[in-house]
Formats: sequence, structure tokens, C-alpha cells
Amino acid sequence: MPYVNIRLAGTLSREQKQQIAQEITDTLERVANKPKSYTYIAFDEKPHDSWAIGGELLGGDK
Repeated sequence: MPYVNIRLAGTLSREQKQQIAQEITDTLERVANKPKSYTYIAFDEKPHDSWAIGGELLGGDK
């Protein structure tokens, strides 16, 4: 059973999540022969200031 956890800074629209979920599910079915009904996808959206790259918080005022 594939479980895909997508973590990102910021948010996606419902339509964007739907498209991403469909494309990932289709890819797992095509490449890994996993039935669509076995694929679980979770979107973990975090505020930009909950992520840091290179020691700097994203989306913050400098």
C-alpha cells in the first residue's frame, strides 16, 4: 500500500491537491503496478515561517 506524504510551505487549492493526487496515483499505478484504491496521499501544509532554509525562515521580513 503506497503512502505518500507531501509536505510544503504554504497552501494549495483543492483543485491543485486533486490534480497532484491524481497524477501521483496514476504514476504509482502505471510504474509500480499499484491499484489506485491502495494509494493514500496526505498533504501537510505548513505556514512559511515554520520552514527555514539555510538558517533563514521562509516568508519572513528581513
